[in-house]
Amino acid sequence: MIRGFFLVLSLALPLCLAPQARARQSTKKTDTIITGVVLDANGKPVPAAAVNCQSSAGIKPRVVHTDSQGRYRITGLKQDWYDLRASSNGAYSDWEKNIPVRAGQTKEVTLRLLNGNTALSGVLPKHNK
Repeated sequence: MIRGFFLVLSLALPLCLAPQARARQSTKKTDTIITGVVLDANGKPVPAAAVNCQSSAGIKPRVVHTDSQGRYRITGLKQDWYDLRASSNGAYSDWEKNIPVRAGQTKEVTLRLLNGNTALSGVLPKHNK
């Protein structure tokens, strides 16, 4: 009887501990992340803004959107240098360039939108009348 109890215990114990081991693994901070907030020209958070992210070499561009508090989170990045830019309703932020992100690191970057076409001034040709 006692031998049977220990046999069941020896088989059940690893099964009980396995979920805890998996939980510890999933909470390790090995993911490389860029997170932050997009603010308008008045310093208020911008919901549903697009945040463009690409390596500084222009590889693997991607877009994420801010939540209702203007926050964004870009996960699954590799150690590299990144460029970020936000846009919403015709307003753009300046490019934040060469942001160094190391493996397992979370980098916080605030992006500020400029008023309307201000971000495009100097880019569009001027027409003389």
